[in-house]
Amino acid sequence: MLIDFAMYGALGVVLGALGGLFGIGGALIAIPVLGLWFGLDQQMAQGTALVMSVPNVYLALYRYNQRNKINLRQALPLVLMSFCFAWLGATLAVGVDARFIRWGFIGFLLTITLYNLFKLYGSPGQPATGSRFGWPWFGLLGVLAGTTGGLFGVGGAVVAVPVLTSVFGTTQIMAQGLSLALAAPSTSVTLLTYALHGEVNWVMGLAMAVGGLLSVSWGVKLAYAAPERLLRGLYCAFLLLCAALLAIKA
Repeated sequence: MLIDFAMYGALGVVLGALGGLFGIGGALIAIPVLGLWFGLDQQMAQGTALVMSVPNVYLALYRYNQRNKINLRQALPLVLMSFCFAWLGATLAVGVDARFIRWGFIGFLLTITLYNLFKLYGSPGQPATGSRFGWPWFGLLGVLAGTTGGLFGVGGAVVAVPVLTSVFGTTQIMAQGLSLALAAPSTSVTLLTYALHGEVNWVMGLAMAVGGLLSVSWGVKLAYAAPERLLRGLYCAFLLLCAALLAIKA
């Protein structure tokens, strides 16, 4: 039991650093890893990954905000709408066939990756430092991100980051900070929904959470040190890796 807890904790260290680097709390990579290496079905993997993700997201959000204050006028609509619609997505997810959810997640990741790659290499200009749109549009993004985050158990950050950089015109760092603000409450309500339906392995998830809390600050530090274009390219590669791991399990 102690050896298993240490192994899960070590996995959490790796996932926490990746979550801090990409502003997603680590759940995105944890879900395929838990399914492929530990044999958890899609819903159980998503619920267990959220146990690790929730505290990691809050710590990463704190670290991002320390380095670059998050705009509350933009963050609040994201947070409120994401929180409301995350419950809807999570409720749908626990009642759907696990294989359907897994293939839907793979298609979702590939779509987001291709879109992000197109914007990264297909457009000549670099993103602006602010946002092209006002706060009501952040509320609409919160609806989309909250629903998909609840459905796939990733807090909506994987949707928010590429949309914020490509459509809203923010920098990668700004997008990752805002996505963490969005993910913090929505991951909490999503975890509660999965837990109420018995789709959580608490021992595994808590061990990973401890490991993640030890390393998430390192990931945030790396994110701020990396060049903008490199960070975006790494984010795309990370999404492709997650999709490939899910496809192997499917």
